[in-house]
Amino acid sequence: MRISRFAVPELTDVPEDVRNRILGVQEKAGFVPNVFLMLAHRPAEFRAFFDYHDALMEKDEGLTKAEREMIVVATSGANECLYCVVAHGAVLRIRAKDPLIADQLATNYRKANVTERQRAMLDFAMKLSVNGGAVEDADVDALKAHGFDDDAIWDIGAITAFFSMSNRLVHLTGTPPNESFYLMGRVPKAK
Repeated sequence: MRISRFAVPELTDVPEDVRNRILGVQEKAGFVPNVFLMLAHRPAEFRAFFDYHDALMEKDEGLTKAEREMIVVATSGANECLYCVVAHGAVLRIRAKDPLIADQLATNYRKANVTERQRAMLDFAMKLSVNGGAVEDADVDALKAHGFDDDAIWDIGAITAFFSMSNRLVHLTGTPPNESFYLMGRVPKAK
């Protein structure tokens, strides 16, 4: 299976820090997500991408990690990014401990089993993603009415923007999701 329309380097040919990052995720996940190999084509961009990804997605303040993934799945569905829907859908199912939520969000977030607060978050993210120029003060005020502070609102917007870029990189490269992602978090692990 082709991972990218562009050259994908051998792991032995990438800088040591990039290789170590890839091997670390392989050890944790049991496979190397295709996006890591696709981005290894440009090591400086690989580093910047994953540094910003981690800064947005790995913190616990304001939004839960599951809520962060909800934004990715819903907006990636709207942006028709199969890779991000499938990969982040797997992460969302695991973080939310809900085998249904990712499919609901990717197809129609308005019908998903989420709280009113989460729906407001997703309304804002979707508007920013598909019609960003129409975002106005009233949209931010609506988030504040649901208890989001400025930092959380920034995170909602930054996650939306970052994954809009990620969606377009996947469109550019034609990177498919790993088959392993499709079943992750759908059924309980055998004991």
